Amino acid sequence: MKDEIKKENLNIRNTSDGKQIFDCVRKKYVAFTAEEAVRQNIIMYLVNVKNYPINLMRVEVGMKLNSMQKRCDILVYGSNRNPLLMVECKAENVKISQNIFYQLSRYNLIFKVPYLVATNGIDTYCCKINFETQSYEFLNEIPIFETINILTEIK
Repeated sequence: MKDEIKKENLNIRNTSDGKQIFDCVRKKYVAFTAEEAVRQNIIMYLVNVKNYPINLMRVEVGMKLNSMQKRCDILVYGSNRNPLLMVECKAENVKISQNIFYQLSRYNLIFKVPYLVATNGIDTYCCKINFETQSYEFLNEIPIFETINILTEIK
């Protein structure tokens, strides 16, 4: 992918319970993990570079899949409040594999978003889903919010 996702200055603090990182979507400090750092970094990238409104993002969105409780890392809604883009975050040491896209695809049975993103903070992949032809296309970069928001509102 062409997108150069720079490491952002994340708000991290030490507490008696360990390291915490500020989640700007949930507006609170959460436990610092390698995956959480990737999640906060991609959120800042989407907001600062791709113009995604932070108020249209949700983090760790729960769902029931085959009677099992699951959570999607980041779900972005369009201005029409329909799900638009889903992001799966992994720690930097986790290779982005086909299995991660299988995971995203299973979650997408519930959310039916047209754009899927998988990232480990080093490698980032984005694909556009065509529900009519039941196919997908990998994109060179994550589209800016305005472009995909307008496209989904037209339909």
